[in-house]
Amino acid sequence: MPGPSSSLFTTKPLAQLLAEAERGGERLRRVLGPLQLTALGIGAVIGSGIFVSTGAIARQTTGPALMLSYVVAGLACLFAGLCYCEFAGMVPVAGSAYTYAYATLGELFAWVIGWDLTLEYAVSAATVADGWSGYFQNVLGIFGVALPASMNGPVVVPGPAGALVATGSLINLPALGIVLVVTVVLVAGIRESARINTTLVVVKVTAVLFVIVAGAFYVKTANWHPFAPFGFAGLNLFGHTLGGRANAAGQPVGMLAGAALAFFAYIGFDSVSTQTEEAKHPQRDVPLAILGSLLICTALYIGVVAVLTGMVPYSELDVAAPVADAFRRVGLRWAQFVIALAGIAGITSVLLVTMLGQTRVLLAIARDGLLPPRFFAAVHARFRTPWKSTLATGAFVALLASFLPISVLLLLVNMGTLLAFVLVCGAVLVMRRTHPSAARPFRVPLVPLVPLLGIGSCLLLMFSLPAVNWIRLFAWLGVGLLIYFTYGRTHSHLAGR
Repeated sequence: MPGPSSSLFTTKPLAQLLAEAERGGERLRRVLGPLQLTALGIGAVIGSGIFVSTGAIARQTTGPALMLSYVVAGLACLFAGLCYCEFAGMVPVAGSAYTYAYATLGELFAWVIGWDLTLEYAVSAATVADGWSGYFQNVLGIFGVALPASMNGPVVVPGPAGALVATGSLINLPALGIVLVVTVVLVAGIRESARINTTLVVVKVTAVLFVIVAGAFYVKTANWHPFAPFGFAGLNLFGHTLGGRANAAGQPVGMLAGAALAFFAYIGFDSVSTQTEEAKHPQRDVPLAILGSLLICTALYIGVVAVLTGMVPYSELDVAAPVADAFRRVGLRWAQFVIALAGIAGITSVLLVTMLGQTRVLLAIARDGLLPPRFFAAVHARFRTPWKSTLATGAFVALLASFLPISVLLLLVNMGTLLAFVLVCGAVLVMRRTHPSAARPFRVPLVPLVPLLGIGSCLLLMFSLPAVNWIRLFAWLGVGLLIYFTYGRTHSHLAGR
């Protein structure tokens, strides 16, 4: 048995991970094919990044240069995505980056990244639910229906000085309602969840293509000038803006600063790797789904941003439903209604896939004993889903979405996801050295260049976020370490052996 200190960095043998992938009993059903996996990737990515946050980022941080911000963020995700693909092929079990870290960096790092993924998925889902509420109320407004002020939004919002101030609302009722509905769907089964997601993906991709094609006829190139009113920089190093400028609140602005915020739009492509255990042919289909969904979504994002900033001056885009509002401004009110409905469908699929990924990460952590397995690793006898962890996830996401504003949630989730990507890229370098002869159905090209580019680009985006997000991240990790040292370390199956 390893000593107390060495057990913190004991790695889980690759042979054990592969054996677990073939084990029956409490394993999940392998029912997902390449199209369903790709749809899950697109379902997780295309959503509030287009339908909600685009307008706010363009108006406050980048201007039309948001197009380039999506390119920069997309490249960072591509480098990280290639690293995810290599691990997904090697270790076809649930857990995503948590499992990869356990095999390469040791138990403590695995816990940190697993706890970090919990932050990513839960807060991302809450952010998406908040955006869903805005679009749902936009549709109600078309018919002249308005919810009471006591239940139509978050309880607090950021004030002029950055402090949270009360809005007068008691609860964000639409956000709460959609989280509860999605939770029920996820408990019902992965096949049912995948079918619903695929239907929603078809609806929203059709709507996005409509936005690009129809909106192109209303583009005024004058709206693209100046292209980068806030500049092309925005690199932020612990609160100090380098090579650019900051706004009145001290937050960096510019194309790079926008890339750090636009990165939120890509969060979710990595969730495909959490469904590896439920893929029919994970070594082939999961890498294909990760890269395919990432490339498709990047092209769609750039097209939508180009059309949106061409239809409406960027300074007028900061509204709850910017895409639908742009078509209203050019007189296409029927299109406003169609896009608003598509926005609801699109954001619903993001919420579904994000919460799905959350439960699979918790399942993997609990199987290793770092969380109570009787609760988080319990698989329903009929539905074959981790039903208890799904209910817990739904409750936590509902709590966040019901009371907190989207602006606070968005920045927090970006920081956590970027840290996860840095660790995955680093893990590829470690695994290439420690297990050079292991079977790799998918190999990251140009190693060590691609992983190093992934680490560098993700760190660049992390430094471009406001300094307060580092404080929030360290606070979250502090809570996680407290849980690990009081429960996980003493209950770890690997340390026990």
